[in-house]
Amino acid sequence: MTIVDVAARAGVAISTASVALNDRPGVSEATRQRIREVADELGFIPSVRGKSLSARRAFALGLVVQRDTAVLEADPFFGAFLGGVESILTGRDYALVLQMAMESADALQRYRRLASDRRVDGVFLLDIRTDDARVPLLQDLHLPAVGMNAPDGFPFPSVRQDHAAGIASLVNYLIGVGHTRIAHVTGAPGFIHTEQREAAWRESLAAAGLEPGPALPGDFTYEGGRRAADRLLGVADRPTAVICANDLTAIGLMTRVQELGLSVPDDISVAGYDGIELGSYLRPTLTTVRTAPAEIGAEAARLLLDAIDGAGVSDVDVAAAALQLRESTGPAPRLTARTPRT
Repeated sequence: MTIVDVAARAGVAISTASVALNDRPGVSEATRQRIREVADELGFIPSVRGKSLSARRAFALGLVVQRDTAVLEADPFFGAFLGGVESILTGRDYALVLQMAMESADALQRYRRLASDRRVDGVFLLDIRTDDARVPLLQDLHLPAVGMNAPDGFPFPSVRQDHAAGIASLVNYLIGVGHTRIAHVTGAPGFIHTEQREAAWRESLAAAGLEPGPALPGDFTYEGGRRAADRLLGVADRPTAVICANDLTAIGLMTRVQELGLSVPDDISVAGYDGIELGSYLRPTLTTVRTAPAEIGAEAARLLLDAIDGAGVSDVDVAAAALQLRESTGPAPRLTARTPRT
């Protein structure tokens, strides 16, 4: 079935059928509804290729992820974000073009190809870095973009979720149950959200009159958490609690702590950030700061489609990340710290 068949059955011009089926102004609501009913009766499916030619659009949005594929396989955050994006694109007959890149130069080249081949109408920017080379490139390409948790002064619209309040609530809870030595395992270097989460941890401790530390390097991975555990348990005046930059890191750290013969939270409290569902299946269950990746993805998709349509757009704030208390955190140990097994 083609639009010609729909127009003939509805008794309207082809141009009228096109306006109605593409939800553009120019026909009455009664005529629009009648044409849609005829289209449904005939099983008409609009041709994306035809729409692309007439509208000069690809009807696709791009996402280039520069991460190790192992991280994407292990971290449910990305799946939830993509689910949020797809929940909006499906209703608008848009497709998502997802590409992977291991190196920065490869990622930049992929953006150039997406733009030059007119394969996408706009792109999402995840994992924004300090001095991110993608930003000036996309400005030069005149390609609409939306950032996630972008810093102030970002030249594209952004969807943001405040991280500071949730981390402050976590720090204040730990202090309230007796912890004074609270460590942090950072995310991968160079990412804006790595810096934001570390800064929130430092500022929350400083506000309580406590010295932050130690800060141990991490990379948002399970293995990074395990490595951090080995380093953490070997430091003098060992911390009694640790906040990790994401849940995957916290799970790796907690697993390693238990392998070394220590108890969570009796010997050391462990908390993460993101609120992935896996944390609720662990024993003990993982305390975390819960985010909303699906909501962020949906809002980002709406914002990007509006930008492509030429509508006035502004930054969107979703509800702040919030503390989710579970079993992996508790009162600071009162007895002398036990020594881990070697």
